[in-house]
Amino acid sequence: MYRKHFALTRHPFAKDIDPADFFPSDAARELEVRLRYLLELRGIGLITGEVGSGKTSICRKVASSLHSGLYRVFYVPLSTGNVLDMYKSIAWELGLPVERSRAALFRSIRTEVSRLCTEAKTKPVLIVDEAQHLRSEVLEDLRLLTNYDMDSQNRLTLVLVGQAELRRRLSMAVHEALSQRIVLRHHLAGLARDEMPAYLAHLLRLAGCETPLFEPAALEAIFQATNGLPRRVNLLAHYALSAAALAGARVVSPEHVHAAVPETA
Repeated sequence: MYRKHFALTRHPFAKDIDPADFFPSDAARELEVRLRYLLELRGIGLITGEVGSGKTSICRKVASSLHSGLYRVFYVPLSTGNVLDMYKSIAWELGLPVERSRAALFRSIRTEVSRLCTEAKTKPVLIVDEAQHLRSEVLEDLRLLTNYDMDSQNRLTLVLVGQAELRRRLSMAVHEALSQRIVLRHHLAGLARDEMPAYLAHLLRLAGCETPLFEPAALEAIFQATNGLPRRVNLLAHYALSAAALAGARVVSPEHVHAAVPETA
């Protein structure tokens, strides 16, 4: 309802935002630089962050910017199954026949990765999201997928994306072999306090609004309630705008934010 009240042309907090329109926060820019460095190394990367920090969005932005003739990106979302289930998901993304044998799938995936590198001259990139839910044996087999020619070559870039719990799991002795192979570790922080005005102004501008809709004190209240995590910021700002519209206000006050907090619980 607040779209009409504030004369917005679209929902400012939609999930389907174009990667090119993502807000360039300091944390996001740093992660982008690190991911591009990982792509050069063709190694294993570990990207963690709190729920709603924007890990997947930034990975999507980097992936969408890669030259399709030089890179092939394969994305595997949440998988709580066994190794065979993971191999099936990867094979599906690669466009391979889904074999019933774990060993056959392993060989098929490795053969396709080698073909992409040597014949198609492209660099395969496998992004595994919500990796904190992966079983230990699945994590180990993902490491084995990156071994080529007795560890002398890196052909597959593997990006493990997950919550902070994943860092703790990979520090355990059972995952020492995988941990030693990780060449990039990065924990994504939320928005800084001084980025909050620019962040919301950016999203509102994409929705056709050029004037500030949040009082400075309301911005501080949003930051305090969300710790700067973009998804939580979006949700609270959405309900705060609704509260302001219901009250007939032209800007969002701290009171509107406080009234909206229970809606986000």
